Amino acid sequence: MSANSASTVPEKPADPRSGLRIPKIPFWAQIVAGLVLGVLLGWLARSQDIGWLYTTLDKIGSIFVQLLKLAVAPLVFFAILVSITNLRKVNNAARLASRTLLWFMITSLIAVAIGLAIGLITNPGSGTGLTPKDGKAPEGSGSWIDFLTGIVPTDVITPFTELNVLQIVFMAAVAGIAALKLGPKAQPILTLSEAVLELLQKALWWVIRLAPIGTVGLIGFAIADYGWDLIGKYATFTADVYIGCALVLFGVYPLLLATVAKVNPVQFFKGAWPAIQLAFVSRSSVGTMPVTQKVTERLGVPKEYTSFAVPFGATTKMDGCAAIYPALAAIFIAQIFDVQLGIQDYLLIAFVSVVGSAATAGLTGATVMLTLTLSTLGLPLEGVGLLMAIDPILDMMRTATNVAGQALVPVIVAAREKILDHDAYNSASASPVDDYDSADDKRGANVPVPA
Repeated sequence: MSANSASTVPEKPADPRSGLRIPKIPFWAQIVAGLVLGVLLGWLARSQDIGWLYTTLDKIGSIFVQLLKLAVAPLVFFAILVSITNLRKVNNAARLASRTLLWFMITSLIAVAIGLAIGLITNPGSGTGLTPKDGKAPEGSGSWIDFLTGIVPTDVITPFTELNVLQIVFMAAVAGIAALKLGPKAQPILTLSEAVLELLQKALWWVIRLAPIGTVGLIGFAIADYGWDLIGKYATFTADVYIGCALVLFGVYPLLLATVAKVNPVQFFKGAWPAIQLAFVSRSSVGTMPVTQKVTERLGVPKEYTSFAVPFGATTKMDGCAAIYPALAAIFIAQIFDVQLGIQDYLLIAFVSVVGSAATAGLTGATVMLTLTLSTLGLPLEGVGLLMAIDPILDMMRTATNVAGQALVPVIVAAREKILDHDAYNSASASPVDDYDSADDKRGANVPVPA
């Protein structure tokens, strides 16, 4: 009977597509493949002098960066505005904000100390063959007067057209605080702002999906344009920047996670790695911000707090660009121009790095921060020209360190304030790029935020 019954059960038709299914390649693997292919194509374009390949790599990389920059101005404005108003949903908002700023400053101070120590030990400006004549003053420079007066815009349009992120942050902060003061009357504006922010993040996510292709162009053009000879001339300085960032990224940060936050450092990197690798490729903290916010939420930080801390960090938290790099660059340039630096100069470098990091504003490159540091120390601004050629290669590691720090501090603060979801932290591993639309996308919105 059972055999006859079994024979009458209709068989499930086979899926005709099952034999043609292409395995899904993880996003990190796509990035690594892009890095390898970019290096190979860049080497080929340079060694064989293939003009069309050189141009193609340049265009691919430029278009990818331009797409990221396209969303920067409105993304920063609405992210800061919404993040400030979201603090009303969090208990002890003022305490969280002050602790976030405090840890930003602490980690920056540690980073600049490491940069200074490495520079004093290795003397990166010695034996390069470079002279002051090789330098060229930048067209624009940063000073404390420019920094302070440049915060307030002259109109509301120019900061968006000229991509002055610091002024955009100022306007967004003013708008956010005003919305908090208005209360229910500002709710229509807040609803619209949240919708626009979601729209921008969704569109930017599509751009981020193109990162493997962008990686081919950016890395390939860097190799084709600069070659290994240039890297050799700046070998000590390049190694110093990478070693300094690596010490902060894989030494200081894990130590803080283990001792201060009392969580597993390895788990942090498992969860935050998608943002770190994208930052390395894109060289833009702001462009990486949606991924940084997503991984921070996946690490168990409440969404209400994350939506404040990550945008704030993306525009002010720069351990790579504003701490390690200017410290090493100042020592490098001083040695090239034969200028002796004293204890007071090193203290000034630390002060500028901790207080002036907002000058970098999360954009590609750290020229403004470097000129701000040099002008404060009285070093020749022509020294900036010595480092411009090698800057894209340095900026990859600097930005990766920046973004890791932007995810680290919210985890530390949330852990110390006992609002970190440890279950979520310990299980975080999936790449948000691979499953952005998954159901757990809204997990952070339901995390309780106790007093």
